[in-house]
Amino acid sequence: MTVSSVPWTRPFQFRCWNKTHALLTRHCHSYSPLSNTHTDMAEGVISLEEWQGWGTTSPIPTMVAQIVHDLKLLEQDFHSQMSFGGNGGKLQGNFGIQEDKKHRATYQALADSEMKLQFYTARQIACRVLGSRGYLCQKCWLPMEDCMCSKIASCSLFPGIKFWLYMHPKDFLRQNNTGKLLWQVFGVGAATLCLFGVPEHEEIMLDSFKLAGKSKVWCLYPNKSAVLKSVQDAFGQEPVANDEATPAKLKVDTTLHFILIDGTWSNSAAMFRRLQDKAKSIWGDEDLACISLNPGASAMHKLRPQPAWDRTCTAAAAADLLSELQLLPQFSSVGLDKQAEAVDHALTILLEALTNRRLRMGRSISRKVRHTNIR
Repeated sequence: MTVSSVPWTRPFQFRCWNKTHALLTRHCHSYSPLSNTHTDMAEGVISLEEWQGWGTTSPIPTMVAQIVHDLKLLEQDFHSQMSFGGNGGKLQGNFGIQEDKKHRATYQALADSEMKLQFYTARQIACRVLGSRGYLCQKCWLPMEDCMCSKIASCSLFPGIKFWLYMHPKDFLRQNNTGKLLWQVFGVGAATLCLFGVPEHEEIMLDSFKLAGKSKVWCLYPNKSAVLKSVQDAFGQEPVANDEATPAKLKVDTTLHFILIDGTWSNSAAMFRRLQDKAKSIWGDEDLACISLNPGASAMHKLRPQPAWDRTCTAAAAADLLSELQLLPQFSSVGLDKQAEAVDHALTILLEALTNRRLRMGRSISRKVRHTNIR
């Protein structure tokens, strides 16, 4: 894939995709994973340790690393330090105004929609990581004074199941995001973060899907234009040896991969379309299989009301899936109900932490119910 040759204004000085990739790769490889995190933070560099501390197992995305580097160069040009604030940790002051002009010019110069998406995503992520340093806990994504990590009980997810959190960059490091709870409870190996528009993340996810095979990959998304299957329809007819499936056998032979689209409902449609396009590039024209759930009211509905009865937050959807799978014979003996309870408990803890913070700041602890109709 190539992009037309256009002069990029500093700090983004790339001319085409091949040169961009080479420059980003060289820049990323200049970081040592053994470097001192505090020194890196002082210099504006994102170390591997810091990057993976936010909940990912991937290397530092090359374009994210490059944008962080270029922001530091812009500080030198303006003789001014970056400052963040407001909704989403946006760049503030004159620095923010000048940087916004730079990034808009760069974005508009990109003729390729894929590069536009990657650039947009990388800038969102870079600013959120830099703006959250020393403010948010890396594990729970809450302000340090509201950290809830000590209250979260970890639990092993049944090895025959793997979750993929396909997260929009605007939900990355968002305090009331619930997807983060899945790797807090189950660990990053069982619930893997994949950021929308980050090629390194999407390649890791797609490679896993190729190895698993299409029949073992399911998306939890209420797609009205596709044929939805219930958990019973999807898995209830599978043969069961000796009325149960052992963890060792399922881990080796039949691990099920479940994709949870983690973003606002307005963003989720584009994310789902991208998933479908990626799936078709692997398996042909057939759509990615979708599962419908019978969601209950999660604890987070008190702070984040959903636009329709069949909508729920990401962590609650995972808990509902585990609860419904528990009812099937082949999963009845592996404790999925206890794993669902662990997620529900984490949701309750998150709600309490967010509620206490709102009360302390004199903000309302309830939100008006939205009447948006999503079709």
